[in-house]
Amino acid sequence: MRPLKRLPVQLDIIASRQEGLISAAQLDGIGVDAQWRYRLVRQCRLIRVTQGVYDTDPVPPEQRSRPDLLDHLRRRPAWLGLLAAGPGSTAVGLSALALYKVIGLPRTIRAEVVAPDGLWRPGRDGITFRAIGGTVTGRFGGDFRIASVTDALALGVGQMFRDDAVAVMDHLLHTRSVTADEVARAHELARGHRGVEATHPWWRLPDGRSESPLETSARLACLDAGIPPDTLQLVVRGPDGAHLGRVDLAWLLPDGTWLLVEIDGVSVHGAPAAVFRDRERQNALASAGGSRLLRFTAQDLGGRLVEVLEPLLGEAGWTPGRYDDVGQPAILGAAPSVPAAPV
Repeated sequence: MRPLKRLPVQLDIIASRQEGLISAAQLDGIGVDAQWRYRLVRQCRLIRVTQGVYDTDPVPPEQRSRPDLLDHLRRRPAWLGLLAAGPGSTAVGLSALALYKVIGLPRTIRAEVVAPDGLWRPGRDGITFRAIGGTVTGRFGGDFRIASVTDALALGVGQMFRDDAVAVMDHLLHTRSVTADEVARAHELARGHRGVEATHPWWRLPDGRSESPLETSARLACLDAGIPPDTLQLVVRGPDGAHLGRVDLAWLLPDGTWLLVEIDGVSVHGAPAAVFRDRERQNALASAGGSRLLRFTAQDLGGRLVEVLEPLLGEAGWTPGRYDDVGQPAILGAAPSVPAAPV
């Protein structure tokens, strides 16, 4: 049997930067002409994804074994759009946010791109070509461009469910990729985009203290149930001032004690070292006395979280909005004192 012709080493180098994708123009540039590409497709060494774009991995994207699979599945459509539109094209909307590696995006996104000439054209193979005037852009990947985070957010929020949209804004604020003023600016830019009418209340919900999409979902579930946390990321100390930890969600009860809630994600808390560390911290918090710590996982956010918290807060006489966000460490085990309600 005739041995397969060796591929140029540049092919893997280029594709590795583009989620495994490569364009016909890029292949031409490294000596893989149309005839050779035809043979490679027949041999299943290249998979034609759309006109002029090929995948270098024959395994279907959803079945690939890689630790960043979900991020790969989000970024791959963004690169597909750019490569299909060609050099000078611009990633916009969710595609741009995926390339910025924003956390909280939906599992599946659609390729959105502005062609080099800026003109609209019919979509194909899951790619949406947009004509958006006035978009602020920057260079990306050498030959391409990407919308600014603000412009990408303005277009993208209306394409997500509420929890995803708020999680994305939380992440951008938490990482200081945008300011609160820039989020407000994105809201103004979003007016007129399809689907934005239903999102207007969402733009008031972001909180940069949320450190993960799970924490965002927990906070929003509590908000919907009328039990919004009094504070987030509460620093907790023992009666001797020793640092006991930082808790995701916290409610200050009328007797001066705290109801504390931790939201555990598998990626962070599932490793053995993390399990031992969490257990040690929970024991320290419990032994300090006076307050109560509860732990929940992603599976609890569908209803159990609220089902557990509502009666506890009700029995304690807690009411929303009674206290300001204290912004100071909680001292557990000290003599309870009832803070005065704000005037």
